[in-house]
Amino acid sequence: MILLWGATLGAGLVLIVAPWLSPREATTPATPGRARGFGRGLLESAGFAHAPVSGLGAISVGSAALAAAAAWLMTSLPVVAAVAAGGGAMLPTAGLRSRARRLRRARRGLWPDVCDLLVASVRAGMPLGDAVSSIAETGPPALRPAFRGFARDLAASGHFDTSAARLQTVLADPVADRIVETLRMARQVGGTELVPVLRALSTSVRTDAALRAEVEARQSWIRGAAVLGLVAPWVVLTLLALRPEGERAYASAEGAILIIVGAAVSFLAYRVMLRIGRLPEPRRWVR
Repeated sequence: MILLWGATLGAGLVLIVAPWLSPREATTPATPGRARGFGRGLLESAGFAHAPVSGLGAISVGSAALAAAAAWLMTSLPVVAAVAAGGGAMLPTAGLRSRARRLRRARRGLWPDVCDLLVASVRAGMPLGDAVSSIAETGPPALRPAFRGFARDLAASGHFDTSAARLQTVLADPVADRIVETLRMARQVGGTELVPVLRALSTSVRTDAALRAEVEARQSWIRGAAVLGLVAPWVVLTLLALRPEGERAYASAEGAILIIVGAAVSFLAYRVMLRIGRLPEPRRWVR
């Protein structure tokens, strides 16, 4: 009986630790179209699809070192330098996220024009590949470089699906995924409903863009209040730490605890405020 209970306990322990002991490659094989990680997805959505992920890590480390050095020179407090290093490490990621939001906002009003141009090209009898390539010359200027790359890929390989997949990677936009997947399906299975589908998609994107612009204009004060609430206490703390008595107070154990707790509360409040004012973004179909 003791052996039975011991074997059962041992089997249970093995099952508990098995997910951490088994090779990661065996549990999550790399398959085409699968998500390629947070850093890669962030770089693609910010318009840096060809930049290495290691570069983001190096920039984050450098930003953390610069922020820590600046805080140390101003206050001579290790705790403040550590908090500044954490904020500096997150600064490149925050900048990429901000750039990705701006790109999505700017492109949101351009996709209906792309749909209209595709409809005109298809109705004129152009092949689907040539219709997409023509966006490089007649499309919105902000999107022309991506479609020029598609035209070069298509001319070099002659394979529409592969070139379209690269176009999706470069654009990294949910609306672009919907358009490109519609075109790929039309090319693979054929059909006469491509023009009505593109027209319906253009109308849907226009309506969604107008609604989002109105809501974002009404809720922009929430993001401004969140940034102000995050920055203002640390400006005051820096000014107080510049005085000798303030430096002595914050250099104590109680002062260090106050700074750490204040940093955690500030970060949590900032994230909550952003969560309140954030609109749900459409997810990409493929990655």
